[in-house]
Amino acid sequence: MHVSKILAISALGASGVLAQDASTSATQVTGNPADKAFVATLPEEPFWATGTLDGNVKGSISAKAGPDGVGVTFDVKFSNIPKEGGPFTYHLHVDPVPEDGNCTKTLAHLDPFQRGEDPTCDSSAPETCQVGDLSGKYGKITSDPFEASYHDPYTSLSEGVGSYFGNRSFVFHFSNKTRISCANFVAVSGGDGGSANGTYPTGIVSPTGTGSPTASPTSTSTVPVTAAANVLNAVKNFAAAPLVALLFML
Repeated sequence: MHVSKILAISALGASGVLAQDASTSATQVTGNPADKAFVATLPEEPFWATGTLDGNVKGSISAKAGPDGVGVTFDVKFSNIPKEGGPFTYHLHVDPVPEDGNCTKTLAHLDPFQRGEDPTCDSSAPETCQVGDLSGKYGKITSDPFEASYHDPYTSLSEGVGSYFGNRSFVFHFSNKTRISCANFVAVSGGDGGSANGTYPTGIVSPTGTGSPTASPTSTSTVPVTAAANVLNAVKNFAAAPLVALLFML
């Protein structure tokens, strides 16, 4: 009798977890306006300086509507990358960079489906990743210079949509998540996305460049960042607690 109850409760808990996981998958965005485009360009000075970085990482992310208004086509260009601390990552973040340039104030990754950062993004299933985790979905930065162009079906150029990023920012990170630099997206005219051009199949990346900085940073200090995803994960753990308690009572 007790065994049957345990099996029933286990099945119930498993179905709940599966339902939560399924709800985190991003949906394809349609109707992106062809006349809108955005670009974010890193500033001259870094937020987090390192001994091997002369000035700041140089680069930008340009974005325009994808084919037939589906998703967004991104052009990514970076150079003058630190010689250690890679592979480097970059993400769309929830808030814009404030006037003081504090990258921690951009808060967490853009994550309208409340997926959270764990488990790590599976690039073979980009719809299951955080919407803002561009490097997780389409490749980390492993060369200097680095360039990539790709089409992401899950981001939006339409205000009012959760995956809209035109009023947000992106952050450039060390592999240990320390924030090196950040920049706000600004609108550009003509829908040309600054340097964005051409049409790329969904999920296809066209990287260029040589070199592969992969060592760990000389400094182990990191910038503390409180992510909204951590709160969500805690809520999930509390939700599972009654099931565990009930098992011990049987």
